[in-house]
Amino acid sequence: MIVLKEAQEKVLSALQSVSGIVERRHTLPILANVLLRKKGPALELISSDLEIQIRTTAHLGGDEADYATTVGAKKLGDILKSLPSDQVVSLTANQNKVTLQGGKSKFVLQTLPAEDFPLVQEAADFGPAFSVPQKTLKSLIGQVHFAMAVHDIRYYLNGILFVAEGNSLTLVATDGHRLALAQATLEVDMPKQEVILPRKTVLELQRLLKDDGKGEEEKLIEMQFAGNQAKFRFGELEFVTKLVEGKFPDYNRVIPKNHKHHITLGRTTLLASLQRAAILTSEKFKGVRMNFAPGLLSIASSNAEQEEAKEELEIDYGGDTFEIGFNVGYVMDVLANMSQDMVTVSLHDANSSALITNPEFEGFKYVVMPMRI
Repeated sequence: MIVLKEAQEKVLSALQSVSGIVERRHTLPILANVLLRKKGPALELISSDLEIQIRTTAHLGGDEADYATTVGAKKLGDILKSLPSDQVVSLTANQNKVTLQGGKSKFVLQTLPAEDFPLVQEAADFGPAFSVPQKTLKSLIGQVHFAMAVHDIRYYLNGILFVAEGNSLTLVATDGHRLALAQATLEVDMPKQEVILPRKTVLELQRLLKDDGKGEEEKLIEMQFAGNQAKFRFGELEFVTKLVEGKFPDYNRVIPKNHKHHITLGRTTLLASLQRAAILTSEKFKGVRMNFAPGLLSIASSNAEQEEAKEELEIDYGGDTFEIGFNVGYVMDVLANMSQDMVTVSLHDANSSALITNPEFEGFKYVVMPMRI
């Protein structure tokens, strides 16, 4: 049976849309596979890691019959990538193997039974669906994702807090040392929802969401939430994920207010200075000293070999002189993930958290704790 027969780029695009979550090593070998399920002219491609499941439907030619199998996602993807994009490829099923052909190339791949593929059990109690522009959600994730924790014992920090209420959508991420918040006002009225999306889900959504929307209607993503699951639909994709259970910190209490000092300066200039100063910080101790004085910001770093770096920037500031230390990586992260020209740094004193904001976009806040140097 011919499962599909279509141009390489179309087949590869469908496969890549679901294969991002496939782990190379897994306790269940079948989870390294993608489920191919033919229903008449349509072909479903499904991947799962037991917590996330991605499904897409594509029309890729082949015989119109019902058939299902699973095949190694990485091998199939690597073979397709090695073939010319305009070449027609075919996938033919025969007993417990499939044959992929393109031009004069031929590959025979082992399969595993479709009935052994562990599909994610979808929750029965999904709430009302609502839609937001893909571009908006991709932008919000891009502004906060870097502040998520990685393998933190406080598991609720290994993801993003997603708060929808009325016409406001807020995403918050923190690892306990810094916090990023991005908020957008939408034209849609949303039911009150507050969930924590896992780190892997966030990164996969960021990869899959489209932000172009050129020359066509704005692309939307539809969302639904249940007690322990979220469901997203966009384009031909359906994305189901487990949620992180736990209580996210009260982010409103973390964001400092009533700062004495506000300095607005060029983002790229500050980032370049910090990148140079970071070269001479020690591997474990990524600290830089920032000295604010009227008209001048001095950035200094040193390491265990007693090497030193110093940078000076002219700034529009007329307040008190004071010095504050930061983990340079935390400050560079936020500057590298912003796209605007200017950035505002608000400070109270050397022992208080700094607030970094965007003068062109009120919905963004980034808090970073100082460090003793």
